[in-house]
Amino acid sequence: MRGKKQPKSLLYRWTVAALAANLLPGCSVDAPETPVLRWYVFDEPSGAFAEASRRCAEASDGAYRVELRPLPADADQQREQLVRRLAARDDDIDIIGMDVIWTAELAEARWILPWPEDQAEAAREGRIPAAVASATYQGRLWAAPFTTNTQLLWYRTDRVSRPPQTWDDMIDMAESLGEEGTIQAQGARYEGLTVFFVSLLASAGGSVLDEAGAAALQPGPVREALRLMRRLAGSPASDRGLASAREDQARLAFESGGSSFMLNYTYVWPSARSNAPAVAEHMGWARWPAVEAGRPSRVTIGGINLGVGAFSRHPDLALRAAACIASRDGQRLAAERGGLPPTTAALYDDRQVRATFPFADLLRETLNDAAQRPKTPLYNDVSLAISRTLHPLAEIDPDGDAERLRQAVGRALRSEGLL
Repeated sequence: MRGKKQPKSLLYRWTVAALAANLLPGCSVDAPETPVLRWYVFDEPSGAFAEASRRCAEASDGAYRVELRPLPADADQQREQLVRRLAARDDDIDIIGMDVIWTAELAEARWILPWPEDQAEAAREGRIPAAVASATYQGRLWAAPFTTNTQLLWYRTDRVSRPPQTWDDMIDMAESLGEEGTIQAQGARYEGLTVFFVSLLASAGGSVLDEAGAAALQPGPVREALRLMRRLAGSPASDRGLASAREDQARLAFESGGSSFMLNYTYVWPSARSNAPAVAEHMGWARWPAVEAGRPSRVTIGGINLGVGAFSRHPDLALRAAACIASRDGQRLAAERGGLPPTTAALYDDRQVRATFPFADLLRETLNDAAQRPKTPLYNDVSLAISRTLHPLAEIDPDGDAERLRQAVGRALRSEGLL
């Protein structure tokens, strides 16, 4: 009817009501959610990684939160899961707990981001050079060195008056001890066998690859490394299960009390103190034996570096969080709670770190001389070529297998066929 005021539409009234509600005291528009960074890393049992993440998130004043995404315990399975997701450009992967052997592969595929030079310089500062080298590919830093590790020689001080200096010396000493002289090492066909060979080869003055990335495998050092592997496997001091032994089998065998020598990582020390205190009471440590007298051993470095996924939705925050987690405080926490050696050299003088690692000086000295596994995007194939050629150790022919090894590594570098 003309002249009569028409009612406002229902939509109009709802809109006005909603605006009015937002203007009432105590009401506000929801703030953006805090970005969540996913950190893919092995399932560290002590809680050190989770605590480091929490502390860094708190220190960021709400800039980010970190959620851990546990990877399988087996390193090969970790790599397989990550490679599949990264190849699919998975943007859920922000931070990666990278095994040191993945750097070249992930960098070459551009599945991780290089660190900007100013942040890279800060990440290198004070770090053990070998740890920095493990995170470096083609002159660029691709991850922050976080934790590290390497093998030492563990021996029974109640049976041996001094640690052996060379491998031949150790085998001679073990054989003289009879049944109690068993040597524990890693002889299964897996990554640990590759580590064993690379450490012996480096200690003999050789390398798997040259600076150009081609097969080196110098004949003299290779034959010497293979001779010692064959001698160990054929000695009465060798454990009967050598052909299937990994780190944990070696640890358990040593803790049982029937062995006098073991080549293994530092985690065996707190394990023995907890599980076999009578053995730990007489457990000494020394540098990995040399291949030849007068030439210090060079042992393969391990550890975890923190890389940033190339498809992360928050790359700047991920770099910031990775740098925080891998800082001295994060390393100290991983050392004290998780027994994981730090990558910052000065932390080996830290009172609490030294309480965790009473062999801290020896460990740092060994790491300063550490050898790198072959730096190649095809590392997985190269490692398989080595472990399959040299297994079982008891059947090694130092002369014939030196040539077979060169051919196998060459095929792996050319991606020729399945190994």
